[in-house]
Amino acid sequence: MKRVLVACLAVAALMVPSAARSEVIVSSIVSVLVDGGNNYNWQKVELPGTKCGNGSQFKFFIHKTNSPNLLMLLEGGGACWDYDTCSGRAGLLGAANPNGIADDYITQFTAKYVSPLVNGADPGLPLRSKTNLVTNGWNIVYVPYCTGDVHIGNNVKTYVDQTGANPPLTWHHSGYTNTLAVANYAKTQFPNVQKFLMTGYSAGGTATSAGYYFARRIINPAQGYLLNDSGPIFLAPNANFKSRALHDKIRESWNLNSVFGLLPASFSQSDFGTINRMVATEFPNDQLAYTGYTRDYNYSRFSYERFHTPNDKESVHAYWKTDEAALVTELNKYNNFSYFIPHERAINSSHCSTIITFIGAHACQRMEKKKWYEYIEAPWQSWTCRSEFVGMDTFLTRFVNNNQRVRIYEPANGYNAEDPGMGIVAPLINGALGG
Repeated sequence: MKRVLVACLAVAALMVPSAARSEVIVSSIVSVLVDGGNNYNWQKVELPGTKCGNGSQFKFFIHKTNSPNLLMLLEGGGACWDYDTCSGRAGLLGAANPNGIADDYITQFTAKYVSPLVNGADPGLPLRSKTNLVTNGWNIVYVPYCTGDVHIGNNVKTYVDQTGANPPLTWHHSGYTNTLAVANYAKTQFPNVQKFLMTGYSAGGTATSAGYYFARRIINPAQGYLLNDSGPIFLAPNANFKSRALHDKIRESWNLNSVFGLLPASFSQSDFGTINRMVATEFPNDQLAYTGYTRDYNYSRFSYERFHTPNDKESVHAYWKTDEAALVTELNKYNNFSYFIPHERAINSSHCSTIITFIGAHACQRMEKKKWYEYIEAPWQSWTCRSEFVGMDTFLTRFVNNNQRVRIYEPANGYNAEDPGMGIVAPLINGALGG
């Protein structure tokens, strides 16, 4: 019955005019297709001195349980460093929530559905059961994103509309102040944390790596965990590295020297990518991890599209692949760093491994083409895993519950592209995400 209902809703959604289609999918299909979301009792917190980019009051949300463990999730959603990207005119390639955070934000689509880690379960889909995750029942600090500076900026900038149509925009890159305020408040609410998992996706993933040193020292848990989902801070010691132009731009716009100058000497101000070395060596007993897709075509566009030519899709992928390979080589130097890097999935342009659903969020170290005689089973699929097929839920269990280092860097393959289920589910989820 559920499968029939999904099919009917999908057809109905496709018949709706484009402008209204996303609303139909959000209100109807997601609630059926994705058995996710949460109905937690949330406490809204507003602290003096914290601001969104437009100067409005910053808000975050806390959910309390009887668990000794704490999840702090930093929301993703682009970045900004000029009028178009900060005002919202640039759309998906700009900053999220340019108009601030509503009082009921935590009940809206993004906060309610986006993170299985927050919701404590990989959501059920038609013919697929809901699976509890390691964070089920944990205390939660949910940190919305409205400053355009990956939660770590420390500047007030005036951006001029180059078209002359609007007056200059004063923007508060106050992510650093907000993040520290959140961590300090969380410490008062959760003074004796056993396991502390700081995570985020996209810009929130970058924030996890950039802000872990500060938040972890404030929370001071018995055991710390860092999981950066698809917000890599790549090595870029000089202009020959493709991420250097982006790093130089945000260094100036967000006044990052004022923040990163507070980090220990294991971090080099001349190379933002050394943030990974710093957290690994400063917290040698913590478990740290990066996850993201090799074919990411979202964060990769932020990294290169506005700074390099050629900037067509395959060129952007090539730049990303080079930086990603260097990141893996760097992480291999530290015993407490894991990585989980699948090749691609059609959901959200292969961006983010831990959002909405874990369908397609799996990785295999030896994904290879089938032999001719292997097509009897699943003849539509020309790829097979010749090592262990590890799902995101399994990775999280090993990483958090077992304190196990997991390293999977999946080779190029078309497994997800040939999956019939992905072909059905991905367009519906992308519609809900506005992609």
